[in-house]
Formats: sequence, C-alpha cells, structure tokens
Amino acid sequence: MRLEPVQRRSLPDAVFEQLTSEIVAGAVPAGDTLPPERALTEQLGVNRQAVREALQRMALLGLVDIRHGEATRVRDFRSSASPELLTWLIVRPDGSIDAAVVRSVFELRATIGADAARLCASRAVPDTVAAVSATVGDMADAVAAYDDVGLFTLSERLWGLIIEGADNVAYQLLLNVLQRVYAPLSVEGLAVLIGDELHDVAGHRRVAAAIADGKARQAELAARKVLGRGAAAVVDALADVSPAEGR
Repeated sequence: MRLEPVQRRSLPDAVFEQLTSEIVAGAVPAGDTLPPERALTEQLGVNRQAVREALQRMALLGLVDIRHGEATRVRDFRSSASPELLTWLIVRPDGSIDAAVVRSVFELRATIGADAARLCASRAVPDTVAAVSATVGDMADAVAAYDDVGLFTLSERLWGLIIEGADNVAYQLLLNVLQRVYAPLSVEGLAVLIGDELHDVAGHRRVAAAIADGKARQAELAARKVLGRGAAAVVDALADVSPAEGR
C-alpha cells in the first residue's frame, strides 16, 4: 500500500479515507491482512487512536474483519460491504467516474422508486399525496420554462416524498445513500443524462394520479415506466464504455 502522512485536521477521517481507497482500489486483496496498528501509525504519522477509530468504521462498513489478538483482515467488499460503499466506488482512484456504478445506481433507483410508489398509493397520508401532486405541477412548470436544473431538483423532491409516503425506512435510507453516491456528478450533467425521464410530464402525472386514487398497482407501473426512461438513458449513454473500465 502507498500511504501518506495525514495532514488533515480530522485524523480518523483521513486515515479512514486513505485505507478505504486502497482497499477499494484493490491494493490489498480480500483475505490479506493490513499492517499492524503500530506500523500504520508510523506510515500515516498519526496516533494509534486515530487508526483504531478508522479501522472500526471500516469494520462497520464491511471492509475489514477485526478480531482481538489477530491481524485485521480485508474482506471481499462485494459480498460483505454495506450500500454506503457505493459512495467510494463511483469515483475511481484516478478521479474518473466508474460508469458501471452509475448504471447500477440508476437501475436500483428505478426499482426502489416503482415499489415505493406502490406502497405510497396504499399508505400515504393526505398531506403527502397533496405534496406529490403539487410537486408534479411544479415539474411541469419547470419543463415549460426550460429549467432542467430546477427540474432535476424537483424530481429529487418528488421521489423523496413518494418514499416518505411509502413509510419504508429501508427505502428512505437507501435513497439517502443513492443521492450521496451521485453527488460527485454535476446536476447539469445528470439533468441532461436522464432528460427523457425528467421531461415525461404525462408520465409523472399518471404516477401522482394513481397515488391520489390509492391505486397501488397503477402507481407502480406508472413509476416503473417513468424511472425506466432514466435508467435506460443511463444504460444507453454508457453502452460504449469498455467493461475493463468497470470494477
């Protein structure tokens, strides 16, 4: 591993970031062990407490296995890590964006959104239903005004409301993660990338109407069609990306 002395004010955060980046990049294969804490403190130029806190965070993320009296062993993050790791996977060590991760995120977004619309139609309280309808109206106004950045922001609000109405905390937490994952991407770029989805005013209105009428199956199908446009656009845009560029 190539580690550098930590210069940042939050020592555990900096240690965590360096070690996590090295593992995600494959510098330490699954099954191998990390250097002892003493060696890490010397390489990173920090105290042992900072290293311990960082390792504990990595263990919670599913990156390493810590056992008392034994070396810290690297785990296969594909089979052990939590969704939070997506925030690390989307940006490669060289600073470029991993296209395969972007595709995976938008496919998951479409799946979660469609089922959340189904649940929202059967569980949402009147205030949430009204907010969903109002937001769709605002999206139509943004389309008419050619405000794609505002449109993307409204779309994020809409699906947040739908997931809130679904009353599913697991979906809510996953949405939080997904939004953090594509945070490194520009809003302008995202708005262009999924423009077919964002500009589907009629489709969004069908989702809102089905939710308002309590028609769960119709809400699911309408949401799947709308979000499917975005996922399909991402897949098409990344179709020419070489598999070797993925992880």
